[in-house]
Amino acid sequence: MPFTHGEGAREVQDRFDTRRLADAITATTVRDQLGENDRAFIERMDMFFIATQGADGRLDCSYKGGEPGFVRVLDERTVAFPSYDGNGQFMTAGNIVETGRVGMLFIDFANQRRMRLNGTASIDWADPLTAEWPGAQFTVRVAVEEVFPNCPRYIHKMQLVERSGFVPRAGCEAPEPEWKDHFEAALPAEQRARRAARRAGGRPAGG
Repeated sequence: MPFTHGEGAREVQDRFDTRRLADAITATTVRDQLGENDRAFIERMDMFFIATQGADGRLDCSYKGGEPGFVRVLDERTVAFPSYDGNGQFMTAGNIVETGRVGMLFIDFANQRRMRLNGTASIDWADPLTAEWPGAQFTVRVAVEEVFPNCPRYIHKMQLVERSGFVPRAGCEAPEPEWKDHFEAALPAEQRARRAARRAGGRPAGG
């Protein structure tokens, strides 16, 4: 489906006389598939933001972080990423199950670049890709519909200090956050059993 500006966007464009500019930028930058430069950009990212919408119009915006390359470009029209253990609310996943409508924002703060990707996401609970990400609970695949860069002028230049020690990695057991100590009785049975085994072995359950 070709990219179109909504009536609201058109109203504001006309107010500020930017309809011609908007159309020119759209014609130049918006694509329905990923190129090699897009792949290289996405696959070196270690974080992104994702916006989703539920069937009742409920909105959610979430931060996702991982090791560089945790978002994979499977082909020119598909990207995939793992879902790691979180707070159990599954707001992003729930909205994907209901509507699949997603908007993804990748930002390279060090080099002050950003990219938007809009599309339709899906979850296959038996997706074979899940086993390829250590610690992944399931995989989300996104069918690309629109991909385009954004003007970088308001991106603050920031440098990475360190990556989160909670990101799952091959060959090591990721620590658990201390806040789970306060919800022990409500945790999934598998997590309660694992934490009990840790305590029995003399290791703290929390990270």
